[in-house]
Amino acid sequence: MDAERLIGVSRHALAGSADALDVIAEAWQAQALARAIGSRLALSGPQELRGEARELGEGDGRGWGLPDQPGLRRGGIRAGQLTGVLDARGALAGLGELLGEVGIALVAVACATDEEGLYWQCIEAIDAADESSDRVGGMLRRLSAREREGGRRSEGAG
Repeated sequence: MDAERLIGVSRHALAGSADALDVIAEAWQAQALARAIGSRLALSGPQELRGEARELGEGDGRGWGLPDQPGLRRGGIRAGQLTGVLDARGALAGLGELLGEVGIALVAVACATDEEGLYWQCIEAIDAADESSDRVGGMLRRLSAREREGGRRSEGAG
C-alpha cells in the first residue's frame, strides 16, 4: 500500500481510538510508519533527503518498543504493508499531520491518567513523535528549497 494511503488509514484509526491503550497502540503504529517511510526515502527518495530520511528510518527507538497489546498483535504492524512512496512531498506532509495528531492524542491521554507508568510512557512517546515530526519538517523544507532553486534555474535559462 502506498505511503499516503497508509497514513490515511492510520489517521482514521487514531481518530477512532476509544481509550488510552488504543491511542498508544496507534502512536506505535504511526512511529513504525514514520520509520518505514524514512527507510524507503533513504533508499530511493530525492538525494537531498536521504541523510535525514535515514535518521528518521533508524530513529532512536526511545519510547517505541513494541508493547504487549492485543490490538497490535491482532492487526500486526501496519507499516509492514508499505509498498512505496509515490509522492515524497505528499507522504511527508501527511506524515507530519499524523505525527502532530498523535502528539495531541498522547497529551490528552497523559493529562487524563492517574497511572504513573502510562503517563511516562505517553511523555516518552510525545518526545519521539516530536523528534520524528522535526525530521519530517526538515525534509519538507529541503524539498521546498529544491523547488525554489529549480524555478530560479529555469527562469535564468529562458
